Amino acid sequence: MFKRSFYSVLCNRVKEPRRFIQVLRGPRQTGKTTLARQVMEGVGIPSYYATGDEPGLKDHDWLAQQWERARLLAPPESAALLVLDEIQKIPGWSETVKRLWDEDSLESRQLRVFLLGSSALLVQRGLSESLTGRYEVTHITHWSFSEMRESFGFDAQQYIYFGGYPGAAPLIDDYDRWSSYVLESLIEPTISRDILMMTQVDKPALLRQLFDLGCAYSGQVLSYQKMLGQLHDAGNTTTLAHYLRLLESAGLMAGLKKHAGDTARRRASSPKLLVLNTALMSTASRRRYEDAMEQREFWGHLAESAVGAALVNGLQGTGVDIRYWAGRNREVDFVISRGDTLVAVEVKSGRRRMALPGVAEFSRQFDVRKTLLVGGDGVSLDEFLSTRPESWLE
Repeated sequence: MFKRSFYSVLCNRVKEPRRFIQVLRGPRQTGKTTLARQVMEGVGIPSYYATGDEPGLKDHDWLAQQWERARLLAPPESAALLVLDEIQKIPGWSETVKRLWDEDSLESRQLRVFLLGSSALLVQRGLSESLTGRYEVTHITHWSFSEMRESFGFDAQQYIYFGGYPGAAPLIDDYDRWSSYVLESLIEPTISRDILMMTQVDKPALLRQLFDLGCAYSGQVLSYQKMLGQLHDAGNTTTLAHYLRLLESAGLMAGLKKHAGDTARRRASSPKLLVLNTALMSTASRRRYEDAMEQREFWGHLAESAVGAALVNGLQGTGVDIRYWAGRNREVDFVISRGDTLVAVEVKSGRRRMALPGVAEFSRQFDVRKTLLVGGDGVSLDEFLSTRPESWLE
């Protein structure tokens, strides 16, 4: 069962007396639709599914029609479930949902509603504009190592290279098919349909170049000025920072901020680029699995990216920040931050480091609860990737 940990939670929420709109938000091909359909089958009430991702013009009238069809499934004082997929692609969706939801609340209709979306930025914008106090968000992230191991038998090395795309997992024995699937069925639709078609992007070529650069430098700190020097399309640091946020909202990559004593210094820091699914980095490199494992420096960046992605994905929506730290030729790969609680994470990957170890210096400057070495003589990559990220804060 896909995303088993969420299944029982969502089924119970459908059955609760108090109604909230359930928002399932996450990247493409992470199991949102499959999970919603499993809930439809498991809750034992009439259900109706509609998606805004199908060809054809979809507008607020279409949305109202789908809502009315679901209402007809629910007799007085009985419940029904409506699932609306790719909701962010319907113009003005949040205002229409608010109006219809409030009508149902006023008339005591028991319609339960799931909204699914693959663009975190656009979904959140709609929620904030119109639906405050009416919804709960479930973050459906890229599949974890434990999920890929249970469903497809992945070991830690396979997960580090092939990442957490369940649709691509059956193809890993055929590199050409696997890489083509990731590039053409996952990356390209995400960029062209979830970002470029849904958001104002003045320089689409620059955004694509930034994505390629992020894959090449994942796990490394790169200033915006250095990024501009690597890119062919003219732009500025503000544009790059905006495009990086768009890529993060689509679940492709993030730019981690440096941990600092004040917010202004964090905002002004150079980002640490990080793919949120290592399949992106592997396919961009054009290195096959066996070749990648033999190239120690590349494999080191890949392993570090897998650790960072596990932290970012696993702690999404929990109020925990993932950052990095660097100073005076010293570096800490990842800093887990919740309030005043800090955990320093160092990944020993076997690649040759030019910087001096930074955990001791970081611990001298900040009140660190725990330091964690992943790999080498510390926690194995297998154990780290199998462990719930929030447990490192305990």
